[in-house]
Amino acid sequence: MLKRLITAGALAAMAFTPVAAFAQDAEQAAPAAPRVYAPINYNIAEDRENILLLDLSNGRQVAIRLMADWAPNHIERIKTLTRQGFYDGVVFHRVIEGFMAQTGDPTGTGQGGSDLPDLKEEFNPMPHLRGSISMARAQSEDSANSQFFITFLPRFSLDKRYTNLGRVIAGMDAVDAINRGEPPANPTRILQASIAADNKPVPVAAPAAMPATEITADMLNAPVGE
Repeated sequence: MLKRLITAGALAAMAFTPVAAFAQDAEQAAPAAPRVYAPINYNIAEDRENILLLDLSNGRQVAIRLMADWAPNHIERIKTLTRQGFYDGVVFHRVIEGFMAQTGDPTGTGQGGSDLPDLKEEFNPMPHLRGSISMARAQSEDSANSQFFITFLPRFSLDKRYTNLGRVIAGMDAVDAINRGEPPANPTRILQASIAADNKPVPVAAPAAMPATEITADMLNAPVGE
């Protein structure tokens, strides 16, 4: 009898509960809508504030679309360091055939970074495809700082474990031409990193040094024109 009285009382209370309250409860209980990520814009003439240009020592240029809504804090870091000239002269210190090319360490050892604090991860579901750019990190998920890598081939095992920043939209042949090695014997260097909106001129690579020639006594005594 007591149980039935409590049930009846609860029903009476519900009869006087405003409809808006039920609607609010239903809204709170509903699952959040899945986040929608912007697609890659491959047009190099558009949104140049979010295009990273890498002029390499192999004489070629890479254009990378930075996707700000994928990882806003990491991309702000990349753009800040780029505009400080941090990446100018830095080598690709770890380049693995069929995997990726890694750079962003001014010491060239893979152990260095910038003076700025490490970043909290911004893992996202965007896949690591050929030409994806992603942040390198140590064992901690929140240890990315300045180093990044570009994938030669798809690597879906990296998804949601490394912060995906965007993708190469022009100059993938320049990435393919980066010298391999851990570290490479003759590492490819970033001559200049810039944001496309800044319209910095392409740097002129220094000519390769000519091999030294040993001067002999015979050469000194040779007739002119010989």
